[in-house]
Amino acid sequence: MEWYLAALKKYATFSGRARRSEYWYFVLFNTLIFIALAVVDMVVIRSKFDALGTIFNLATLLPSLAVFFRRLHDTGRSGWWWLIGLIPILGWIVLLIFLIKDSDPGDNRFGPNPKDA
Repeated sequence: MEWYLAALKKYATFSGRARRSEYWYFVLFNTLIFIALAVVDMVVIRSKFDALGTIFNLATLLPSLAVFFRRLHDTGRSGWWWLIGLIPILGWIVLLIFLIKDSDPGDNRFGPNPKDA
């Protein structure tokens, strides 16, 4: 949970680097919260349109992009690499490999290695 909160505290910080754990815990908790909100929408509110999940996704869009770009920075890539995701399937696979890849050792052009802190 601390990784999720750390990513939220850097709400719109696109500079710097994010460790794998910060990124993947953020994705995990966002997914779990979205699923919980979808269940509440279907069971309690009985809505076919996932209003709560949509509001949550809009509220976390900026921090999601920020932690995604910082994760790319951690592997030595610019945030512009997100554009490769526009290529169906192959682009997504390449991005997934970048997101899974370990951090660049030591400092890179985006800042010091967060593992060393």
